Amino acid sequence: MTFPNGFLIIDKPTGATSFSMVALMRRLTGVRRVGHAGTLDPMATGVLPVAIGQATRFIEYLDDAPKVYIARIRFGATTDTYDAQGTVTATADASGVTRGALENLLPTFTGVIDQVPPAFSALKVAGKAMYRYARAGEVVQIPARSVRIDGISVLSFEPGSHPEAEIEIACGKGTYIRSLAHDLGQLLGVGAHLTALRRTATGGFDLRLARSTADVAALADAGNLEGAVLAVDRAVERRRAAILDVEHAIDVRAGRDVTLRIRPEGISPEQDELCRAYDTHGSFMGVLRYRGRGSWHPAKVLPNA
Repeated sequence: MTFPNGFLIIDKPTGATSFSMVALMRRLTGVRRVGHAGTLDPMATGVLPVAIGQATRFIEYLDDAPKVYIARIRFGATTDTYDAQGTVTATADASGVTRGALENLLPTFTGVIDQVPPAFSALKVAGKAMYRYARAGEVVQIPARSVRIDGISVLSFEPGSHPEAEIEIACGKGTYIRSLAHDLGQLLGVGAHLTALRRTATGGFDLRLARSTADVAALADAGNLEGAVLAVDRAVERRRAAILDVEHAIDVRAGRDVTLRIRPEGISPEQDELCRAYDTHGSFMGVLRYRGRGSWHPAKVLPNA
């Protein structure tokens, strides 16, 4: 039996790499074509969508989707990695930091902001990952990047000489929560670093759909892992949908543009907008991209469509 294409949502445990979850799914499914959406650092836990088979072609649509994290930040100590796994580079008495002072800073970090990634990250400069420069003691200029933070709030606050706060962040792709923790500490003048991070939602998937590695292994042992796989079109379920008649379906399979009619109550599509396409039986065929004047181009089509 061929293992189905689709997504399996894993609750990644701390200490594991995102790639190790891919390796696990390759071993359990026997499928070589496996990938993941949105890398989580080894220290982080939470929602990691793993794509199996043809679903790997649709990962890019998950990467663009909003993400939600719960982060625990400790004030009064700065580390070189901006998290608890790094070396402490500076300490300070942070007993003067209050929940109110922290909350007053949060609006500074909402909207589109410029953020400098951590020196210890996988981002590449001149074709080389930045963490390799950092480990070699080489100093490189790290350019700031524009990221989007849709919302940020304090969930809890524990005062003391090294107070800790738990905050929830809703953000776009490319946002480094480690950098956010570091920057908060810098603005408060006491330093800070990330001590725990949990992703609770990404790409339309949340913890309610996530399965632990133990659960996944148990399902595989029982021969029931296929039942945990979510459909490929979950990657684009927030897009508008098109139902194709037989003629249009033939054109899409052949890679030809099709002209589609928008329902009278529908909103006109924007240039390059995507929509998901189905045949008259309700089978997902792939994704179309709007080219203007009613014309849609097959952007990704499943081979068995």
